[in-house]
Amino acid sequence: MNRSPIIIGCDHGGYLMKQEILKHLEKLGIEYTDIGCNSEQIVRYPIYASNVARRVSSGEFQRGILICSTGIGMSIVANRFPGVRASVVADHYTAEMTRQHNDSNILCLGGKVLGCFAAIDILDGWLESEYIGGRHDISLAMISQLDRDLETHLTEVVG
Repeated sequence: MNRSPIIIGCDHGGYLMKQEILKHLEKLGIEYTDIGCNSEQIVRYPIYASNVARRVSSGEFQRGILICSTGIGMSIVANRFPGVRASVVADHYTAEMTRQHNDSNILCLGGKVLGCFAAIDILDGWLESEYIGGRHDISLAMISQLDRDLETHLTEVVG
């Protein structure tokens, strides 16, 4: 199991689940940085998703976890950052596959669509799986090229 530190964030819809996940990470001995939110008061998920995704994209963290009501909003924001492969996951098998085949570096969970036991099972599948490479390197190389192409395009448009 990869024990590198994890950055974790949520909005109000994921706050209660995040609390359970933090306890589980502590039990596993995995260090984490919790960037909020810190209650069930309504907040805007793009703030937390962009904070986590920016720090994974920059290489400050290898992995992150984002939790909102469905996981979808968080993944939409996170996947806008170069090098981020955020995956909304709803079962153990998909958690394993997104690591093994897609080298997912941000796990997105739905605090209102998953129970905490399911979320912990998904997290364990994601943490215990490693990228297997091989034929999957071709797809990841294509995604990396798209990141570079978009960066070049944006530089030309803005710069």
